[in-house]
Amino acid sequence: MALDVATLVGLSAAFLLIAIAIFIGGSPGAFVDGPAIFIVIGGTFGVTTACFSLQDILVSFRVVTEAVFRTASNPAAAANHVMQLADMSRRKGVLSLQDILPDLARTGLLYRGITMVVDGSTPEEVERIMQREIDASGRRHVQTVRILRKAAEISPAMGLIGTLVGLVQMLGNLEDPSTIGPSMAVALLTTFYGAVLANLVFTPLASKLEQNEMEEATVNNLYIMAAGSIARQENPRRLEMLLNTALPQGHRISFYS
Repeated sequence: MALDVATLVGLSAAFLLIAIAIFIGGSPGAFVDGPAIFIVIGGTFGVTTACFSLQDILVSFRVVTEAVFRTASNPAAAANHVMQLADMSRRKGVLSLQDILPDLARTGLLYRGITMVVDGSTPEEVERIMQREIDASGRRHVQTVRILRKAAEISPAMGLIGTLVGLVQMLGNLEDPSTIGPSMAVALLTTFYGAVLANLVFTPLASKLEQNEMEEATVNNLYIMAAGSIARQENPRRLEMLLNTALPQGHRISFYS
């Protein structure tokens, strides 16, 4: 999988435009406040962790990193790839796939499925184990999306809490004008930070993960079909028809045409 340019460009452009607007205003330093950062980022992380578990949060970091830096597999490319494997197995035998297993290592699920086929596992066993792995991966993605959605809900709330903290501090020290500015900064910047985190980080990443999960589910379904078909030593032309029934309209293949 390649670098996901769309995610990086989209998020970077959004932050860049906000930064440009801040610099045009001539006071970038006014938008940096330690207490406001602690309240919003620390509070969001703490409350989100309390809603789930530390292990869930750590797993979500890895899943989100993959979503940001890698694109989902292309269904048509995946279909053509498995057709090449099926054709090779048909012509040279299943054991010939053993020679190309190192090249399949980056495909993850397909690699493990073809490895089981080469080792002599039954088609039913191959499909069952692969399906269990898909289900586990899907649960991780769903859980990560839930965490991101929850963080998107919590960060504006933490911003509101920070606003109230700043206002209380300001109203409690009206006799000292020097404290009004810092207290107002906390009050306003916490709301700003909360809105930025929710709308420029958590929500876009959750939507990206949902999109990637849909595409990966299609590709993984193709991998199961292919591994089962190769294990049964079926005609690759039949596999091509099966793959096209699972592929979206614009991604259907014509391997033998």
